[in-house]
Amino acid sequence: MRDVGVIHGRFQILHNDHLKYILAGAAGCEHLVVGITNPDPSLTRADPANPERSNAAANPLTYFQRYLMMKAALVEAGMSHTRFSVVPFPINRPKLWRYYVPLDAMFFLTIYDDWGRRKLDMFNSMNLETEILWERPLQRKGITATQVRERILRGEPWDELVPASTYRLLNEWGIDRLLKGLMRTAEVRP
Repeated sequence: MRDVGVIHGRFQILHNDHLKYILAGAAGCEHLVVGITNPDPSLTRADPANPERSNAAANPLTYFQRYLMMKAALVEAGMSHTRFSVVPFPINRPKLWRYYVPLDAMFFLTIYDDWGRRKLDMFNSMNLETEILWERPLQRKGITATQVRERILRGEPWDELVPASTYRLLNEWGIDRLLKGLMRTAEVRP
């Protein structure tokens, strides 16, 4: 058991498999730092390992919305608010990491594809201590935020894919209108 662990993700929309991943990281440390990647467009860069991650339509929520969503879901899952912190984490800018997370922590991650391997390479290049929680083929990933966003856009049920607090907050924020607006904007780009 480590004193501090770091786990990360875009969480563009926090779903139940994200929660399993975060709780698995929390089980390995006393205090978990949850780094929210792509915290704002100026810190977001395309990466050939997963170029879709940087698209505006794949990043509908602000950092602050994801911060609120994360806090609510973790408390709802039974974690004391003193056991975790939620911070921005510019994953594509390793030289900035020291300003956001403790580099002497254990860095937890999962691997499903080239993007997971790319992140492991980045962590290794920074000499960070890492623990792979699990490595699985992409077809065994489970729920994805893309699936959740697509269900919302199609007007299909999606409440069973996300924590109850996430469902409540996203409905309060009008996630369906937000996603439809982003899709319309993406369609008119050259």
